[in-house]
Amino acid sequence: MASRSTEIKVRVRNALLAMQRYSWEQGVAAQSFLESGDSEMVVLFAREAVVRQLADGRTAVMGNLTAVTDPAAIGEALLAAAKSTSDPALKDAADRLLDWLLRRAPRNRDGTLYHLHDRPQVWVDSFYMAPPFLSAAGFHAEAMQQLRGLRRLLFDPRTGLLSHIWDDGLGGLARKAFWGVGNGWALAGMTRVIRTLPVAMSMERDTLIDWVREGVDACLPFMRSDGLFHDVIDDPSTFVETNLSQMLSYVLFRGMGEGWLGKSYVGQAETMRQAAHAKVDDLGFVQGVCASPHFDRAGTAPEGQAFFLLMEAAAEDFDRA
Repeated sequence: MASRSTEIKVRVRNALLAMQRYSWEQGVAAQSFLESGDSEMVVLFAREAVVRQLADGRTAVMGNLTAVTDPAAIGEALLAAAKSTSDPALKDAADRLLDWLLRRAPRNRDGTLYHLHDRPQVWVDSFYMAPPFLSAAGFHAEAMQQLRGLRRLLFDPRTGLLSHIWDDGLGGLARKAFWGVGNGWALAGMTRVIRTLPVAMSMERDTLIDWVREGVDACLPFMRSDGLFHDVIDDPSTFVETNLSQMLSYVLFRGMGEGWLGKSYVGQAETMRQAAHAKVDDLGFVQGVCASPHFDRAGTAPEGQAFFLLMEAAAEDFDRA
């Protein structure tokens, strides 16, 4: 079984490396190698991201110049690469990316980062893109401020789920839908911040654990019998999607392995993991994820490949715990 799992991971990895990647896709891919212990690949991804760093500090930018938080998805891997190599160019790149988030990037009046340059919008995706880097870089209070601001605008207390887009110009939600991958971004982002908060911030850590548990518990009742979800979690007319299962499985295995989630979730985590394994084709593509480049159908995407590897890394760490 172990050799079979290893063979699948190699195929998924190779397919990921073959795929073109925007800034957040480069970031989540690099994170998957970081959490898998592949430090050499982390350095390679970081160096390529720096090649595409803009003068304002945004990193790994290719094709989408309006992105505000997406370019920060590479941040934690960039910090790790700078530390492991002692390369001042990588350290400088990380500092410039931090300066972008802390001083240059557009925000609303409460200080919550916008997701795009050209619209006053807060997106659920940003839970994953900026706060983990901010916390890993030592700006823990800023990371928490971002998470609180995002949740304040996007959290639905009736369902416990998160909507996709808030628009300050509208004074309300531009997309109320409970997008599955969006909720996955949020839960995975908060999970990563939990892992980097210092002991002195135990109250903030407990708050995040509560938010993650609440989000997981809100999603799981919508899991289908095959271990997958619909693209919009509570809308069975939308297509069946693979990546939320991988994202939730990742979150659960990390939380259980690190002791901040109870092991009562292990059966559901494994069900979703096996559902994802069943979606890997002969070439190593994870089929049925919310598909790039438009994310309006089921197909393949770099983030789907990366979250398969993140899920596997978390599951293996859980087994060793």
